[in-house]
Amino acid sequence: MLSARGKLQLKGRSQVAKLRITWVKSDIGYKRDQRRTLKALGFRRLQQTVEHEDSPAIRGMVAKVKHLVIMEVIENGTA
Repeated sequence: MLSARGKLQLKGRSQVAKLRITWVKSDIGYKRDQRRTLKALGFRRLQQTVEHEDSPAIRGMVAKVKHLVIMEVIENGTA
C-alpha cells in the first residue's frame, strides 16, 4: 500500500531502526572528503548529535568517518 508521499507501507511491519550519531573528534587535519561526509550527515559543530533512519547509505557514510563519530542503534524510538 502506498502512502500519500509515495512510500511503501507494509502492515504489521515494525518500525525502521534509527541511528544516533555523535560527532566526537575534530575533522581538522583529515581529508576534505571526510569533512564533506560529516556535513552530509548533518553535522555543524563538534559534540552535535543527529538521528537518521538506518540504511546502507548512512552506514557507509558512518563507516567512512568512524574514527570521528560514535554511533548508537535506536530500536523503536528508545536507546
